[in-house]
Amino acid sequence: MSNPNLFQRLINSAKEGVAKSTEATRRAEEVYPSVLNIRGKYHQELRKQGVSLRETPVQAAGAFGVRLLTDLTNDGTRGVYWRYNHPLAGLDKGIDKTVEDAVGKEAARELGKAKTGLMAASVAIPTTALAGTYDITNASEMFRPKGYAQSYAEEGSEDRRETTQPTMELFERFFLTRQGRPLKYETAKEDIPSLTPERYSNFMRNYYQDKGLLGLVKFTPENLEGVPEMRMLGYPVNIASAATAIGGLAGMSAGLRSKKAGKSTVTQMGLPGIAADVTTTATTPGYMKGLARRGVIGGIAGAAGGALIGSTVNAVIAQANRPKLPTTAEYTQEMQ
Repeated sequence: MSNPNLFQRLINSAKEGVAKSTEATRRAEEVYPSVLNIRGKYHQELRKQGVSLRETPVQAAGAFGVRLLTDLTNDGTRGVYWRYNHPLAGLDKGIDKTVEDAVGKEAARELGKAKTGLMAASVAIPTTALAGTYDITNASEMFRPKGYAQSYAEEGSEDRRETTQPTMELFERFFLTRQGRPLKYETAKEDIPSLTPERYSNFMRNYYQDKGLLGLVKFTPENLEGVPEMRMLGYPVNIASAATAIGGLAGMSAGLRSKKAGKSTVTQMGLPGIAADVTTTATTPGYMKGLARRGVIGGIAGAAGGALIGSTVNAVIAQANRPKLPTTAEYTQEMQ
């Protein structure tokens, strides 16, 4: 039997890559099979089957082709975008990863959604509070942030800080994380005495006219309160909120790792010819007790530290950005 020609061999090799890619996708059990996931379980499974760009380029090409098709037909990359197109979605993922890295996937599952949710809240609540989507001190106006209007103010009203639908304001602010539109300058300055016409006009230009990167992310060196701010699909992120998130995650990780007792490995010797050696990993007694409490305490402490540092940096920047007015002596001297 003659050997297949070169073209047929290439086709067969590509088909083999397709088959191995399909098997790797099945084993990876991915929610979003995206071509952008270059370090995930899919690629680990693919390498286990001997597929690599250097050693089997044709198989790799076949694997990438079917991977791309899988991505397009299953909304793989778009699914990643839909899942993580908001800073808070990324924070949720960071919290899950922090818990798993600290205690392991098995213990993380054993904790359950209620306890992991409390740990997540210990970081997420202070982070969102410092992002500027709501003002925790302004309960009388449904936590309206300084410089921003109520979404349901009375139509045609001069002062849009009052609302006619408080329930809807709370829903938009805390569920949809909407900040509202900026107030007109005169009203905004009542909220923020340091606001200047120049800062206001620059911010409004950035807010309404700057499309940012692909319409997704944009940055301004001065928001209404005079501090740097990034917006991701309209959601604000500043130094204080970023520092709070980082500090909270670090504190949560430290809290979860604080207890030395953890997992033990036990090897059971099998009888010759009857059973092979079996190695099992188990959680030592008492390890889970108080684990969530330590995570919550660590998250709160870390978030508080991050908030203090970030708020201090923001305050320094805001002070530096304020216009330098002449002292009374300088003003008197100039008049003379």
